[in-house]
Amino acid sequence: MWRIFKWLFYLLVLGAIALVAYAYVGPFFGADFSAPASEVREPVTLHAQ
Repeated sequence: MWRIFKWLFYLLVLGAIALVAYAYVGPFFGADFSAPASEVREPVTLHAQ
């Protein structure tokens, strides 16, 4: 039983390391992680008294 938990822990740690590595190396291979930047303008009507 503990053997399964040990392997799951190793897999979790390996997945976390792979995710961090992909975040750092991904832009070199064309992955774009930046948020889309565009200006949004909407008219606002205020009902002040």
